[in-house]
Amino acid sequence: MPSNARIDQQHYVAPVEETPVAVVDAVKTEGKPSNLWRDAWLDVRRRPMFWISAALIVLVVVVALFPGLFTQVPPNNDCQLSNSNAGPTEGHPLGFTKQGCDIYSRIIHGTSTSLSVGLIVTALIAILGITMGAMAGFYGGWIDSVLSRLGDIFFSIPYILAAVVIMSVFSKYANVWVISLAIGIFAWPATARVLRAEILRVKNSDFVMAATALGVSRFRILLRHVLPNSIAPVIVITTIGLASAIVAEATLSFLGVGLPSTVMSWGNDISQAQSDLRTAPQTLILPSIALSVTVLSFIMLGEVVRDALDPKARARR
Repeated sequence: MPSNARIDQQHYVAPVEETPVAVVDAVKTEGKPSNLWRDAWLDVRRRPMFWISAALIVLVVVVALFPGLFTQVPPNNDCQLSNSNAGPTEGHPLGFTKQGCDIYSRIIHGTSTSLSVGLIVTALIAILGITMGAMAGFYGGWIDSVLSRLGDIFFSIPYILAAVVIMSVFSKYANVWVISLAIGIFAWPATARVLRAEILRVKNSDFVMAATALGVSRFRILLRHVLPNSIAPVIVITTIGLASAIVAEATLSFLGVGLPSTVMSWGNDISQAQSDLRTAPQTLILPSIALSVTVLSFIMLGEVVRDALDPKARARR
């Protein structure tokens, strides 16, 4: 004991009734348990960009499903050359195309075509990308090598260029399904790469090791534990990919290798109006605005969801 230490030194101890240990050490059990998806929802619902993009997307979906609620004018059957490139009139708020068709009606009825292509392409990309990425990342070995090299082959081919070639070959059979397959079959490698990287991270977690120790089959572990905890980045890239699919359909139709001119499509309307840009710019600008707003809505939603599912991004805000 040091020589300068005081033997009679006293220490103050607070009374038990003044420091309730039970309250200090109590564990909060009220309320719902926190998880990634609940935290993400609490974050996105406070952001105005989420509500703006969601409202625009809901409007686009309603227009695509129920075009008759917004216009009673037929998009093709009521065309008169006497109205060629004419301005707005009563019952025709946006004017007429070069063939005398109602621009507003064509935009409304073209929504379903563009949205259908986007949804079909997105579903195809999700099915192929999730299957390939999950198998490659979880099982590894020769399965990973084969699927990764297959993805590299498809990734090296620009899907727009591949779709142009496919649509040129199958021009006689051009429809929504053919153009969706032409785009989606070459656009899945990005989703597969993202999911593979995420599964490589998640499959080494403790809960996966515990499931393996309990004798759960590997395929069941993949479906029940690994995939649900790796799917968040795929949701983000899929949301943005839907916007890219809509743009791809419009691009192919604009180039003349997409949907037939008889099909209502924003890309077809933009393609047919490019020669009248100086004399009647509204025939090109108005479908372009509809396309831009729709694509921007999905991109905004994807950005918000990406930030919400990233805890580090939430912490920086």
